[in-house]
Amino acid sequence: MGPSVTGILTPEMLAEADVFVDIALALILFQLGYQLHFRQVSRDRSLLIQGVLESALSFTLIYLALAELGVSRMHAALAAAVGISSSPAIILLVARELDAGGPVTDRAISLVAINNILSFFAFTAILPFLHYRSNAGWQTALLQPVYRLAISVLLAYLVFWVYRRVAQLIGWRESAQFALLVGVIVAAVGMAKLLNCSVLLTLLALGIMARNFDQEGRLMEVEFGYGGQLFFILLFVMAGAKLHVHELAVAGGAALAFVAARITGKWAGVLLLSRPAGLSVRQGSMLSLTLVPMAGLAIGLVQSTSDMYPDFAETLSAIVLAAVAILETAGPILTEFALKGVGEVKRDAEIDH
Repeated sequence: MGPSVTGILTPEMLAEADVFVDIALALILFQLGYQLHFRQVSRDRSLLIQGVLESALSFTLIYLALAELGVSRMHAALAAAVGISSSPAIILLVARELDAGGPVTDRAISLVAINNILSFFAFTAILPFLHYRSNAGWQTALLQPVYRLAISVLLAYLVFWVYRRVAQLIGWRESAQFALLVGVIVAAVGMAKLLNCSVLLTLLALGIMARNFDQEGRLMEVEFGYGGQLFFILLFVMAGAKLHVHELAVAGGAALAFVAARITGKWAGVLLLSRPAGLSVRQGSMLSLTLVPMAGLAIGLVQSTSDMYPDFAETLSAIVLAAVAILETAGPILTEFALKGVGEVKRDAEIDH
């Protein structure tokens, strides 16, 4: 539907629709942050070590694979940072539809959260080099990431404080808390844009705070349901519409190398620490398959790069979005296969793909 094929969606229309992309990413990042429970991670240190190891291996293998194919070091590094991430929407939706539960399912959700946090910080750590490469000056290269990080976290805390106080006033009424959360997320997106800080980090931090800093239990866990899924669909449509087909054809080989290296890194990193985590080799292998899907954060990071340096982001977008198309097609099926393979799903449970 985009300008490079049918032109049904024009560049002007896509620019005006960016607000929907921001809201979709905000929903995904908030849900992701909400899945990370500090107590669970502190009780199981092998979980954090496993997440760091498979993330590091994924980054290294993706970088080496792309560099071997002649992709520039900066594009390879940023793509590798994006490749650390996993799709929270897939594991959450598949597990919910299958009513899956058990050590592999729980660990998969936590690893996805760890993956995305590490991906975001790795990407942020590389950005100063991109600024410097683009002749932005050392002040911008060093101070902009620090400013965006500090203001994003501070804004997230202020929004969380207001969110919790209002939730105390309205009480445990699901419809009211749902409306409150939607308003809080949209307001956080608007303020993050106003302050020129990171929408992604602000909403990720807000989700983490809502899960871990609400000691009095004032906040309800809210399901976004089909309304949230509608925004996810919009996110993918907008990302696809902005993709230039000729660049996708050129980046096809790099995308396949990206996918192969990423899957290998996830599998090896998870399997190496399966035994210390109390998992069998089969459980470890199945667990690595639940990390295959990659979407929301990856699209968001590419989008943020495109906003800053459109010309540079063309190659990055082609590689990452082509990989997303592959991983999001196979990901849900592999996740279902993995959860059924470890016996954490009822035998009669099915998903309509």
